[in-house]
Amino acid sequence: MSTNNISSPSSSSLFKRVISDSRSLGVILLLCTFISLILTNISLTGALYTGFWNSEIPWFHHLHLPHTVTHFINDALMTLFFFHVAIDIKREATVGELSTPKRMMFPAISAVFGVVFPVFIFLLFAGQTNYSDGWAIPAATDIAFSLGILSLLGKVVPHSLKVFLTALAIIDDLCAIVIIALFYGSNLQLQWLLLVLLLGVIIFFVNRHLPNKSGTLIMIALGILMWYAMYQSGIHASIAGVILAFLLPADKMTSFETKLHFPVNFLIIPIFALANTSIIISSAAVTGLGSPLSLGIIMGLLLGKPLGITLAVYMMVKLNIIRMGGIRWAHFIGVGFLAGIGFTMSIFVSNLAFPDNKLFGDIAKLSVLIASSLAMTVGYIWLHTVFKKRPSIQEDIP
Repeated sequence: MSTNNISSPSSSSLFKRVISDSRSLGVILLLCTFISLILTNISLTGALYTGFWNSEIPWFHHLHLPHTVTHFINDALMTLFFFHVAIDIKREATVGELSTPKRMMFPAISAVFGVVFPVFIFLLFAGQTNYSDGWAIPAATDIAFSLGILSLLGKVVPHSLKVFLTALAIIDDLCAIVIIALFYGSNLQLQWLLLVLLLGVIIFFVNRHLPNKSGTLIMIALGILMWYAMYQSGIHASIAGVILAFLLPADKMTSFETKLHFPVNFLIIPIFALANTSIIISSAAVTGLGSPLSLGIIMGLLLGKPLGITLAVYMMVKLNIIRMGGIRWAHFIGVGFLAGIGFTMSIFVSNLAFPDNKLFGDIAKLSVLIASSLAMTVGYIWLHTVFKKRPSIQEDIP
């Protein structure tokens, strides 16, 4: 009994440290990706593994629900991921680092440039080809990976640089959400969109006029109905999670964010990685790495991100919109490389861009993995070298 009493708090403490460490999710995603690629491409397990993710869920097709395992993960479970991301966006916009126009402008303009330039580079390579639907794939930044790599550098990283990357990645995700909503839906069904609007109005009043516990339960039930209506509307169903988060009252945000932290980051996203990196590395897919699609994604993430972000910072400094403070140009270039880690959102957009062409989807996902790995490596080495040569001054950007 005494042994259990001693070990239990220690195990609990270790578990809490792991799930609160920003590096943990990145490590888990890398492991899931590695495992998925191996299982997919080993002859003994390949057919069984890919077959599982493509298998039908009984009765779901008749109920007009996502009816394969992967489809359900991407359209249903990932709605919780978008809900969680949108809560983070709303919190930062109301009480956090984006709560004033001056605070928001710096990372917002940088994020927009960091979205536009990768898209522009992708279109230079693939704009006039059959791959053009993938234009938004290199636009996204993976918050968990980018912050996880930055945290590996330790205390030499100025607080203001962490804040900048966090805010930039959050706004980047918002841009990706808008792109998905506007450009990656199917034919709009207005009657279902009107139902989404009606449910949104009802949820708004429920959140503000019913007691916490009963109001929350009713909100969740109505939220599921909103998701179903959104799924039928032609707009990607995950956007329902974003709308629901924006309707959430400020006093409930912390509770939901805390409760969803573990299931979203350590269950849903790893499952998403396992399902969506089941990529057959065939000769056709490898050959496709030299295609305009692959080059557009890799160059967009690896060069477009740092180029766009650094140019935005340069313009704002020259126009006296911001002052550099204790952060130097080399730091922003390094952060720009880290912002090129696309992973989760870029793979998600790959599914939407090429839903009916598995080869194009596999090439896109392989390209995302290659670009993200390069961005991760180059960003870390760049910043490690910069901080080693000249330790940073701990001073925030005004």
